[in-house]
Amino acid sequence: MSDAQNQIKETVTTNDVVLFMKGTKMMPQCGFSSRVAGVLNFMGLEYTDVNVLADEAIRQGIKEYSDWPTIPQLYVKGEFVGGCDIITEMMLSGELDTLFEENGVTFNKDAADQIRAANA
Repeated sequence: MSDAQNQIKETVTTNDVVLFMKGTKMMPQCGFSSRVAGVLNFMGLEYTDVNVLADEAIRQGIKEYSDWPTIPQLYVKGEFVGGCDIITEMMLSGELDTLFEENGVTFNKDAADQIRAANA
């Protein structure tokens, strides 16, 4: 396994929630990353952000690690959850709340409900 693969594995297994994204959670550098980070930020979720633009080996390595071609990518408790479209669908259906609850990840349920209400 390459150094990038080892670094990715360590990151996703030692942090409860990880978002591999373009930019940072405070300054996303693409619309898709901005959407996912915006949802997680609004929900008050504590998560680790990894800026793939800062390291080409990580940018390519995460695509190989997950066998998923696009960024952003969300991991919860070491498991790949999905990219922007999947996270958006899970948010609106309530599946994301369930995933966080089942994994003991703290988030603001009222904020999650507000997102759903605003998109109804």
